[in-house]
Amino acid sequence: MPEKTSDREPKKVHNRRVHMANERTFLAWIRTSIGIMAFGFVVEKFALFVKQISYILGREITTPPRGYSSMLGILLVGLGALMALLAFIRFKKVERQIDEDTYQPSKLLDALLTLSVLAIGVFLIIYLIHSL
Repeated sequence: MPEKTSDREPKKVHNRRVHMANERTFLAWIRTSIGIMAFGFVVEKFALFVKQISYILGREITTPPRGYSSMLGILLVGLGALMALLAFIRFKKVERQIDEDTYQPSKLLDALLTLSVLAIGVFLIIYLIHSL
């Protein structure tokens, strides 16, 4: 039985594997966007949680104004939704590029995600330092 090499595989089989890899990448982006949206929801409700705990403990806990966590939480949910939309657009674009054999990696989405996570991390550090 002859050995199958990637050079001898029919083009459809080769493209099928690449399309499945593209789909796995898309699903990873979707999981990341869902995680960011869930984290945004938790951050938005954090001020309410701290206020309720302070009532239960009978102590007044000083927290930054509720607007900070609400603003950051809404921003994170919006970022997660935007990331899901951009991931779908990228998935369809890469799918077309695979079929046309003209694939070019996208640096914009990667840079946008990195800068967004960095900005949110800096904002959270400032928020936590302010709450001390």
